[in-house]
Amino acid sequence: MTVLGQTMGMPVTTAVQQLRRSPQLPRYVQELQSLLTAEHARRERFYAEMSEDQKVEFINGEVFMHSPARLRHVTVVRNLSTLLDIYVSSHNLGYVGHEKMLVTLTRNDYEPDVVYFGPAKAQTLLPDQMKFPAPDLVVEVLSPSTAENDRGIKFVDYAAHGVAEYWIVDPDEEVLEQYVLNGETYTLRMKSQTGILQSEAVPGFAVPVRALFDEMEKLAAVQALMADRIGGLSLHRTRLRH
Repeated sequence: MTVLGQTMGMPVTTAVQQLRRSPQLPRYVQELQSLLTAEHARRERFYAEMSEDQKVEFINGEVFMHSPARLRHVTVVRNLSTLLDIYVSSHNLGYVGHEKMLVTLTRNDYEPDVVYFGPAKAQTLLPDQMKFPAPDLVVEVLSPSTAENDRGIKFVDYAAHGVAEYWIVDPDEEVLEQYVLNGETYTLRMKSQTGILQSEAVPGFAVPVRALFDEMEKLAAVQALMADRIGGLSLHRTRLRH
């Protein structure tokens, strides 16, 4: 195995140190530069050819086109984005988006199922923007065609770009996995079909896990969030009158 091949999976500093000790370093650098140049051209072509009616991603030099989602997948995305949006908008905590927002990282471009940008990042977003920075929270709902990337390259890439929280949802098993950033990698905080999901990236957001999968649970959670919103508005008006 070549030194270049041996660096796969190593921490960046370890990989660089090993390459620096290799007499073949100039050749490896030339090969990598050639690879990145070709990849850059493919990425620019990807940007030029993608359209709004497609769900496509650019991952490690390859274009991934996604097939239409199953109903259970769409249901989870709808439920979660609804709950998050009600809470975030009620408390003026930033911006919630879903599916068609292209998250552009150093090398790859993803279209996560749900994203959340906290107040600081949300203030930088523009109405005509089409490429978005790393969110504060990313949610990926698994499907047969995406599970490998959701648990693999995306898991590593989101952490490397400082995404504070990553949720992976399995709509078939009705299980949610909550990961929080710990240094340069994620730590599993919760993996469950039940219980209360409490976010770290979205301050104060807490909903039953079942609300992602069950319509009655979702409606109850929506009612609770709306009641909290109405109560907050009433308190705000009372303070303004005084």
